[in-house]
Amino acid sequence: MIWIVIAEVLPDAFKEATPSQVASAGTLAVAFMETLSTVLLGFTDGNNVEDASGFLVSLVFGLGPLIGGIILVTFSLGFSMPHPLLTGVASGIAFRLAAWRPVQLLMTSKMGLFTTLFLLIGGSLAYHAATSSILRLFNRKRSSVNVIASSSGLSLSALTVQSLLACGAVFLHAYAEGLALGVAARKAYGLGRYMVLPASLHGLPRGAAAASCVYGATDSWRGALAAAALTGLAAPSAAISAILAKIDYDGLDYWMVIACGALIPSFGRVFRRSLRLDVRKSVVGLLVGVAFASVCLMSTRFICLHTPYCNSAPEAVT
Repeated sequence: MIWIVIAEVLPDAFKEATPSQVASAGTLAVAFMETLSTVLLGFTDGNNVEDASGFLVSLVFGLGPLIGGIILVTFSLGFSMPHPLLTGVASGIAFRLAAWRPVQLLMTSKMGLFTTLFLLIGGSLAYHAATSSILRLFNRKRSSVNVIASSSGLSLSALTVQSLLACGAVFLHAYAEGLALGVAARKAYGLGRYMVLPASLHGLPRGAAAASCVYGATDSWRGALAAAALTGLAAPSAAISAILAKIDYDGLDYWMVIACGALIPSFGRVFRRSLRLDVRKSVVGLLVGVAFASVCLMSTRFICLHTPYCNSAPEAVT
């Protein structure tokens, strides 16, 4: 059947694309098919209904960031929000996310002050060093003072590159949390179906942060939605990895704190640049971002405290 499809499709494909493009697309399609077949075969052989359910539910964990991005873009287009305000909103959300889990660990005595500070500083320094190297490489290769042109005709400003790197920090944060969601999905109440609401609500600020950061730098609502959607892929991919690897909670809090530390230098750099454009709007945006993230995170905690949805994964979404 597969070869029949290939025989029918390939002649038309060669009319519309080059042989190298057709070969690349075919290779990726076969690789994806084999990977999916292996995953499903593993579930079938093991007769593990919990794993299969967790695998499917994990795919829904990416809805929160996408919805957050849609909300942000809608408000931005509707109220014509200026770029410094958008960047401030993204920074406020990121700083609130960076503080949320470490403060919880300290208040519940699950992690000591020295360990928390060490991991936060370590994550900040590591991400700062990595992004600084990328920015230095960018500065060497750019063709003009502020813009680098690619062969495809697209252009990247220094602010755009910084915003994309900040979105990378959000992706890492979402991935670390996705690992905890994956651990919980197989054991969750209702085989993970009821975790979708708190997990999605918990992901709203991340999508809004990524969309706001990209929209403020590029003025492209399509790029903002794409950034939110890509951020939303982090949690499902991490959750599926956790399910397949059958990991447990041991050590996940450490990775979460390190990921929180990565948010600080990335958005700190973006926010400093925004302050140079308009201090008042940047500060107002920062406060709005902190308030929005706080409402989403506190709402998630309220749901988890008054419903059984988070009983199996309090560490993942509270």
